[in-house]
Amino acid sequence: MKPISTSFIFLLLLSCSTPEPQQYYLFTTSQPSIAGKPQYLQSPFVTAGDRMYMVGHQDGSFPDLGWHVTGEMGGIWNHPIKLMDGFTASLTAKLSGNVYCLNNADGFINYPIGNQHHFTWEEEGIEMQRFQFVPDGWEGMVVEYTLANNSTVTKQFDFSFTGMVDLRPTWLGERTNMIDAEDEISFDKKLSAVVAKDKSNPWYVVFGSTLKANDFSSNAVCETERKGLGANGTLTYELFLQPGSMKVIQVFIAGSYKSESAALETFSFLKNMGTIELDQKIDHYKKLKATANLIIPDKELAQMYEWLKYNTEWLVRTVPEQGSAVSAGLPDYPWWFGADMTYTMQGILATGNHTLAKNSIELLSMISKQTNGNGRIIHEVSTNGAVFNPGNVNETAQYITMLKLYADWTGDKELITQLFPEVQKGITWLTETMDEDQNGYPNGNGMMEIHGLDTEMIDVVAYTQQALASAAQIATWVGEKELALTYQRKADVLKTKINAEWWNEQEQSFGDFRSTVAEAKPIVAAALVRADTLGKPWAIKELKATEQKMKTYAAGKHFPFVVYHNWVVNTPMETGVADRAKALAALKTATNYENPFGVYVTGIDRSDEPDSVVLKSRKKTFSYTGAVMTLPTGVQAVAAANYGKVNEALGYIKKLQQSFSYALPGSMYEVSPDFGMVVQAWNIYGVAVPVIQSFFGIEPHAIEQRIVISPQLPDAWNEAALENVKVGSNSFSMKINRTTDYDEYNLKQTDPAWTLVINTKGAKQVLVNQKETVVADQLSLQGAEHVVRIYR
Repeated sequence: MKPISTSFIFLLLLSCSTPEPQQYYLFTTSQPSIAGKPQYLQSPFVTAGDRMYMVGHQDGSFPDLGWHVTGEMGGIWNHPIKLMDGFTASLTAKLSGNVYCLNNADGFINYPIGNQHHFTWEEEGIEMQRFQFVPDGWEGMVVEYTLANNSTVTKQFDFSFTGMVDLRPTWLGERTNMIDAEDEISFDKKLSAVVAKDKSNPWYVVFGSTLKANDFSSNAVCETERKGLGANGTLTYELFLQPGSMKVIQVFIAGSYKSESAALETFSFLKNMGTIELDQKIDHYKKLKATANLIIPDKELAQMYEWLKYNTEWLVRTVPEQGSAVSAGLPDYPWWFGADMTYTMQGILATGNHTLAKNSIELLSMISKQTNGNGRIIHEVSTNGAVFNPGNVNETAQYITMLKLYADWTGDKELITQLFPEVQKGITWLTETMDEDQNGYPNGNGMMEIHGLDTEMIDVVAYTQQALASAAQIATWVGEKELALTYQRKADVLKTKINAEWWNEQEQSFGDFRSTVAEAKPIVAAALVRADTLGKPWAIKELKATEQKMKTYAAGKHFPFVVYHNWVVNTPMETGVADRAKALAALKTATNYENPFGVYVTGIDRSDEPDSVVLKSRKKTFSYTGAVMTLPTGVQAVAAANYGKVNEALGYIKKLQQSFSYALPGSMYEVSPDFGMVVQAWNIYGVAVPVIQSFFGIEPHAIEQRIVISPQLPDAWNEAALENVKVGSNSFSMKINRTTDYDEYNLKQTDPAWTLVINTKGAKQVLVNQKETVVADQLSLQGAEHVVRIYR
């Protein structure tokens, strides 16, 4: 990336004492930042608030992108509508007539609260930057251009800003009578702003500057090919730049899917109060960093952990008619998913954003109840409330466990009590409706979206066992003791059955699915076609051997088949249901299906080629075939940590780190290292959960006002600290210092009445605040601050 010149920085600082408007960019000087790579300038970036967000390319352009609504997933969105496909800006030199389009930046920098693009017009000696941010709580955003004249002569330019208006509905808009129409553009002379409206709907966008435009046109100086029924609106401003001087142009964009007056109100507000909103946003992100703040020797990993908290915040989608919740990913999944939310929520809870967790649970619960009414949790719902898939089987099970974890972290018994009827319905739906043969294994789709995998699936079964145990704890909290015993008995029985009936000794793995030979034959045949198409001779050989073995199996009997080596075979370790010996064997087997970036979604897609047929085809069309994804890798980190394999768990986190800032600085793609969503919610799960709950060993029990502590630091970390971990109304901090002789914990909490339970099993000697205490398996303490030294 081309660095910003020192003269440009000097002019920026000089502008603080000039009549130019207060510059938004100067607010970023103390902000964390990560610079992009030149080779990824023609790839997406995100800037987001909870109401509005923008997706474009790091070079400053706005090509059509995305597949969910083909070519329409980029630009500026104010869900449930899109406002603009983006915008272009240009400089036209008065003297020479030369034109420079600001769509080919030579540098990009990402901040938690916004982004900056850098441009150089060498021919005219002009240096430019574009900074933008989206305030939270408002249907609008701010774009700021700063132009510096590095030449020795006065320059006169026309600066043109073209808004590429495209007012259109979200995905599935037609299901709620949101029908797109052509857009109308007009110029409001009093505001010196463009006002655009969809002809058939009360959808509006307004944009303009604090400067007075010299001209308005419906033509663009720098044309961009784009889809849709949109229209252009161009505002032109005349600029004079003395040698060594600079000019700031601030553009404000506001929208509404209800009325013109609402859009105009937001436009006016941002012009007058935008800097205050930016200051508040910066403060908010500082609090995100300070909560569950990680301090470890590995600064790069700590940086990834920090930015994953920011990434999650970028994905908060607030649509008042539906609620506010964390969405799945951008640009193609800006709405809400059941399964995605259940993984993401574990990271959100551990890192302390309990309000977001509650809001997300309430939205998912409300829409699921409205859609199904039987405890089933929906899979995918667009921002207009239209449900695409009423729910895969695993999502109901994971939802129940999410509620239990929510109560563990927050102590919010009121919400859990309110939702307990849905828990009861969900358990009934899982164990009765979806288990027709009553063998304890619900039938139906789980996480794997492969045709035919809708029989008894290992992830569905593992998550159901976990849900039964979670439901037992929830029932205890709400006073349903008999029901709690019933749920726990079922959980215990299912745990035994999973280890007895799902383990494939020959493969040293849990099965992908469990079925009869007749049911398995078409699945194996489909896997053979896939392996042959992808050119995987090792997989073809293995699958043909499976076909031969199937001939020896008894007809009508159920077997655990390992066919695809899908990542879900590791869910028994993720949930902790696997017996230790089986878990360790399965974890070893899983290492056969990974690469330097992580774990394959489908093991038979494994490739040793740097540019396989899979990767070549993916460049032409969107596909998850052959994908190494962050979720399977994160699940593997959690699974390894659950069985004390913390060094291996750290290894998977380091694999995730290989993808961090690989393409979009400060983010991690959904498919490693640079495919799919450019920011993905569930990424925080595979990092925050093993770090906080396994490495630091923090086990929250907020309802009981108790925190259990059982640290297992990786070998590479002899010193580590975690500050301001939120558990209910308490805030807990922990610093670990490990020597060859002892482990020392510095413990602090804001509520001294809470009980801290420290695992001291195997200790030879224990000191509390420099005083020896009786050695036992556990040590219980109350008080605001303690130093515990454990000699092993």
